[in-house]
Amino acid sequence: MIIEKYLETGKNVKNEQLNYFIYLPDDYYHSKKKYPLILFLHGAGERGSNIDKIKRHGLPKRIEEGMNFPFVIVAPQCEDGIWWSHDKKIVSLYVLMKKIVSELRIEDNRIYGTGLSMGGYGIIELASMHHKLFAAIIPICGGTIRNKLNNLRDLPMWLFHGDKDDVIPFESSLLIYDYLKKKNENIRITIYKNIGHDSWTETYENQKIYNWLLSFKN
Repeated sequence: MIIEKYLETGKNVKNEQLNYFIYLPDDYYHSKKKYPLILFLHGAGERGSNIDKIKRHGLPKRIEEGMNFPFVIVAPQCEDGIWWSHDKKIVSLYVLMKKIVSELRIEDNRIYGTGLSMGGYGIIELASMHHKLFAAIIPICGGTIRNKLNNLRDLPMWLFHGDKDDVIPFESSLLIYDYLKKKNENIRITIYKNIGHDSWTETYENQKIYNWLLSFKN
């Protein structure tokens, strides 16, 4: 069912309900080509059963503002009382990505991940558990709980964080960078000066991050 221009919704992934938006580029239905895919994970404040909440920030917000992207975007919603980094959600996200790849015209060597806050944690954990899924990731003001960072030694990663973040300290991103910088030649970090927890608005408005993601293939 089409919710609005280029936004579709789906649910019932595996044995649990997982609502999600899918964004399709302008020319998707007028071509036969395959497209890159980006998974976007929202933060803790957008959890629940009202999927419109995820349009508050990040890629869904950019789409709402009229931004046209040259890739497919899938943006699921996490229910209340759980984090994306929970084992149950990691399984659901992986199944969802496989579902999207099988049902849409996706370049399976150009799959990317990004998320903010709780979503930043989720992208890192999903990538560490399924390190061949993504060609590159951008975690924003996130961190890790599993510490399986060695699995990310070959994955291009660009970390973003504000140095005044009082929700998730910027050291959470810095520790990841410091651990991987000698092992991963494609890891980068940007620490914004005098920025609090909202380090995502500036990041998602920066065209350079999309060019960077799309430059990598598996």
